[in-house]
Amino acid sequence: MHRLPALLLPWYAQSARAFPWRADAAPYRVWVSEIMLQQTRAEVVIAYFTRFIAALPTVQALADCPEEQLLKLWEGLGYYSRVRNLQKTAQIVVREHGGALPISADALRRLPGIGDYTAGAIASICHDAATPAVDGNVLRIFARLTADTRPVSDTSFKKECTRTLLAVYEKHLPAGQRGALTQALMELGRTVCTPGARPHCDTCPVRPLCLAAARDIAGTLPVKIPKKPRREEERTIFLCHCRGKIALRRREDTGVLRGMWGLPDLPGTLAENDMLAAAEALGFAVRALRSITHHEHIFTHIHWRMTLCTLDVDAIPADCTLFAPDALPALPSAFGKLI
Repeated sequence: MHRLPALLLPWYAQSARAFPWRADAAPYRVWVSEIMLQQTRAEVVIAYFTRFIAALPTVQALADCPEEQLLKLWEGLGYYSRVRNLQKTAQIVVREHGGALPISADALRRLPGIGDYTAGAIASICHDAATPAVDGNVLRIFARLTADTRPVSDTSFKKECTRTLLAVYEKHLPAGQRGALTQALMELGRTVCTPGARPHCDTCPVRPLCLAAARDIAGTLPVKIPKKPRREEERTIFLCHCRGKIALRRREDTGVLRGMWGLPDLPGTLAENDMLAAAEALGFAVRALRSITHHEHIFTHIHWRMTLCTLDVDAIPADCTLFAPDALPALPSAFGKLI
């Protein structure tokens, strides 16, 4: 593994994709980008990152941002707990650290929404710290380099990967290159040593080190324990039009999509007559049924099968608010795509 930097860093210098968070790797920008990149492809993140940083260019601006504006800036990225934790951390950083993110990975880990990976990335990229950033990409690379058949979810596997990389960072890197190695590993995992049965071994800069490539088993690694099937839920969703506006209500602060604006909904699938009665029971004065359609939405752990009941109504319940279609608040994509 001590040969890894000599092969990987020249490749990264020539092959790195251009991203705005790499062009200016200030700690705040790297932090925001790493949170956005969780569960989201880099190509998709570019536009969101650019808009977010333009609106909130500093930790102080993020800490002070009204929630509705913050959620609207995040709309479409999903996993809204990420941006809520971003703001919680920004407020702590302003209050306790003078508006500057801590330098050490240990201090970063104590902040909301920052785990080992994000702390390692910020500390190494921004401060040249010997802190590997080990995520699924890096675990996959390590499993293939070492032809390790342990499940990547095995705690001992992740510890060994982190320990081995730490030795590389501490003993086998030129000065000032720790951040480059962190980003080179990210780049390798996202563009060459990709998931699935067909990684791009023929173009891999570290193939001379790779036991899995030598044994022609790279496509079988890493070993993963099958995930539990998603829980399936049936929901009846009401899209209610009143005087040219759409009725939305805040969801409860528990469960999926907690605290977000959304369309009124009920568990289960209802017959047409029952839907109208249910809408009336919710407090809508129904004038006409427009349509009943069926849709699906997949969350990480839940699969919603949705029956959408579109209605014209003359009045709405007290727990709902009317919004013009061109002035909607931030909405989870499960509801946004229905509208």
